[in-house]
Formats: sequence, structure tokens, C-alpha cells
Amino acid sequence: MSSTVGKVIRCKAAVAWEAGKPLVIEDVEVAPPQAMEVRVKIVVTALCHTDVYFWEAKGQTPVFPRIFGHEAAGIVESVGEGVTELKPGDHVLPVFTGECKECRHCKSEESNMCDLLRINTDRGVMLNDGKSRFSINGKPIYHFVGTSTFSQYSVIHVGCLAKINPAAPMDKVCILSCGVSTGLGATLNVAKPPKGSTVAIFGLGAVGLSAAEGARIAGASRIIGVDLNPKRFDEAKKFGVTEFVNPKDHHKPVQEVLAEMTDGGVDRSVECTGSVNAMISAFECVHDGWGVAVLVGVPNKDDAFKTHPMNFLNEKTLKGTFFGNYKPRTDLPNVVEMYMRKELELEKFITHEVCLSEINKAFDYMLKGESLRCIIRMDG
Repeated sequence: MSSTVGKVIRCKAAVAWEAGKPLVIEDVEVAPPQAMEVRVKIVVTALCHTDVYFWEAKGQTPVFPRIFGHEAAGIVESVGEGVTELKPGDHVLPVFTGECKECRHCKSEESNMCDLLRINTDRGVMLNDGKSRFSINGKPIYHFVGTSTFSQYSVIHVGCLAKINPAAPMDKVCILSCGVSTGLGATLNVAKPPKGSTVAIFGLGAVGLSAAEGARIAGASRIIGVDLNPKRFDEAKKFGVTEFVNPKDHHKPVQEVLAEMTDGGVDRSVECTGSVNAMISAFECVHDGWGVAVLVGVPNKDDAFKTHPMNFLNEKTLKGTFFGNYKPRTDLPNVVEMYMRKELELEKFITHEVCLSEINKAFDYMLKGESLRCIIRMDG
């Protein structure tokens, strides 16, 4: 048994003291896990746009001081009362949403939106007792989406941890705990393109490229990338994208451009920008009779869009997805196995690597648009 079980652990963490200010490497105290909680040694984490978005805190409820981070891989250090599925030494992926396995959503084969553990960006404490497990000199430091992986140790609800193959390289599969799975699942689980079909991907950031990777795996014959930034086109070829459309290059709506390119419309489209204009285009560009559009991007709070009801009557289908419709504990281990079987390629998503002490470089890379995913090693 580990000598740290049941004791407070002191470790390094990158703390955000206020919105938009560089993170500070601090010595933090991490309390032992309570009932249904697990303390995890975070081996490697990655920076996602969601971390940056809530760190900037433009238009959201600011919760500071806070430890961000939610794409990661780690090793179970100790477990709290009632935890039976995990034990010390297990390899896990922390996930920003969970699977309690008891609620109606978890028991449904059609949903992954757990009532108990669905993402909550405003909550900075644990569900068990409404308190933080992080502190500095007795002052609480708040959690982020239940994971807080920018700390060398974190306490996480058991329902937000996917147990994975210990042979899987953590510095690769860590990126499956958010963005890559979201895009991949949007295509494979929701759009479900038949082999040989035509797929349009709106937005060629990390999530959009993951959706393209899903279309490649599904055997799509044409994968059309739509983006306002032509610099993304070359990189997208690595992910199976075969053609590119920049809406700024045309004097007509991009959905009309795509319809002309594809004899009436694409078979499937996946929207990964959060722009309502892109959502309209993604829906209206699919072929009547069988076309399916899937919305992935998160819109602004007051956004709305309109489209003519005849689009639905002409048998176009519009769907939405959350985390690629993956149930975290049930499905993520299988996605890891896709990588282990070399069906899914992850290396091409990882553009930079830093150690914990250099974490602000990762923010700089992303803010400059230079990185898809920057890996942060927690031991330095």
C-alpha cells in the first residue's frame, strides 16, 4: 500500500489566480479522496481550447483561483469509500463529463448525458461535500469540470474516470479525453457515413480534424474541409481531407458551392465551429432524401438560427452531439484500443510538448493558432 494513502499530498500545480493572467506554479495540498472519489497521479495532460476559454473568462462566471486542465492520463494513487471499479495502479483517463451508470441517461443506449456528472463549468468543488480538495496554506483552490489536471495529483469522481489499457502510451491517448473523441464520435457514432460517401467538415481545428479522421476511418471517398483560414488546408490533408473550400473565395453561400461540387449535396456534414452561419450551411448543404448534418460546435448563449421547414420535409436530418455520444467509462477504453490497433492515428494531432514549468508556453501556442494539441509533461 502506498505511504500516501489517507494523507494529504503536497505537489506542484499550475494555478490560475485571475482571469487571463499567466498561470503560476505553486505548491498545493491535495486532500485524500472521499466517498466515490479517486486520487490520481497525473502523468501527462494537454491544453484544450476549453481551458483557454474559461481562463479568459469573457462572458462566463469567473471562478478563481482555479486549477484548469481536463485532457489527461494518469495512474490511480488511492480510492475513497465505495469505489470498487478502480484500484491503485490502474491507468485512467479523466473526463470532463461522467457516467454514474445509475441514472436514466446512463441506462439508455441512446444517451451519454449523465444526470449526476454532466459537465458543470461553474462548479469549483466536489459533489460529495461541496468542498475543494485543493488548498494553499488553508485557502481553497477551485476545481475545473471535475478534473483539474494541471496538478500533479487530482481528486476526481470515480464516474469521470475511464480505466484504460496500461500498455497504451499516456502521452498519446491523453488527448482522447476531450476534443479528439468529440470530433471522432460525431462522425462515427452520429453522422455514420457509409463507405464511399461524401462528407463535409466545417472548421479544421482539432475537433474538426478529429471528425475528418472519423470520416477517413469510415471509408468516405471525399472529405471536404470548409474553413476561413487557408493555412489549415495543408495540415488537414494528413487527416484524410481531400478537397477544401474557403467561403471567402465565393460570391454565393457555401452550401450552394458544396451542392454544385457534389451533385446536389454531401451525404454527411459535421459542423465544428460554433458559428450559427456554419450550422445553417452544414445543414443546408446535405443531400435531400438521405443527408445528415451533425452539430458539434458550441454556440454563444443567445444564438439562434433559422432554416426553411422544407429542408426537413425533403428528408434532410439535423442532429446534435455531446462528447461524440461516447459514454466515458464504457466507450473510451474501446477508443484507446482503436489507437492500439493502429486504426486511429493520434500522433499527428500533437504539435508541441512542454513540461509543467513551461505551461504558459502552451497557452501562447494556442492563442497564436500554432498548435492543435500541446502535451504537458507533469514531472518537470
